[in-house]
Amino acid sequence: MNAEDLRAVERIRDWLSARSGIHYADHKRDLLVQRLRRVQRSFSHTGLEQLAHHLIVDPVSEVEIAVISASSTNHTYFFRETDILTRFRDHILPGLAQRDEIRIWSAACSTGDEVFTIAMLISEALGESALKRTTILGTDISAPVIERAEAGIFLERQIAQVPQDLRRRYLSPVGLGQYALSDTIRKCCTFRRMNLKTVPYPFKNTFQIVFCRNVLYYFEPADQIATLSALHGVTEPGGWLITSVTESIRDLPSPWQFVVNGVHQKVTP
Repeated sequence: MNAEDLRAVERIRDWLSARSGIHYADHKRDLLVQRLRRVQRSFSHTGLEQLAHHLIVDPVSEVEIAVISASSTNHTYFFRETDILTRFRDHILPGLAQRDEIRIWSAACSTGDEVFTIAMLISEALGESALKRTTILGTDISAPVIERAEAGIFLERQIAQVPQDLRRRYLSPVGLGQYALSDTIRKCCTFRRMNLKTVPYPFKNTFQIVFCRNVLYYFEPADQIATLSALHGVTEPGGWLITSVTESIRDLPSPWQFVVNGVHQKVTP
């Protein structure tokens, strides 16, 4: 890689951090370069400098979307981190059983695996009728993964952790090793493109539960703190934040009260 491309990578890395909060440490620079090269080739750019130019000097929306999508990590699958999901089902969902509305937000939802997993758990724990008063919003910064979530079609590897009885109930094979979600599950799920770094968040109603898993550790500490505060602001008193068990926020200045690893609550004085 020549000196011009090296400078371009640094400019794009700074742009990514400022624009989306996605931070690539020095030891991950080669990974970033690989992903940027794919975007460069897809737009027939002569080099990374031209790609940086279209991001920073002369923005092109299609290029921005492509760079953000390529740079974000979208590896996900149904029923990820079952310990957290079991706590959600057994200790949090019962408190919503009598609510007229159940409102849940899955931030950084990728292809929707988490959103549809949540819907399945609600149907199983509270009854299928509970889905009629449930709204689950899934958001992600990547437009292509939002389109895939809306399609509701998944590969075998993504649903490998779905228990067999739930697979029979909520998924149907559609050929080529793919499965489609049932309308029962899809009807309560909505997807939107959204940048978590753009605050305040544009919600009229607060959520009882916010899932924000496997994304905070891609942010710099200052962006982590700002995001946790913004999530707190759109959660109702007594509501819950669910993170990954591998993402500890206990050492960050945050208004959330720690419950167990991966589970935090909004407690008012």
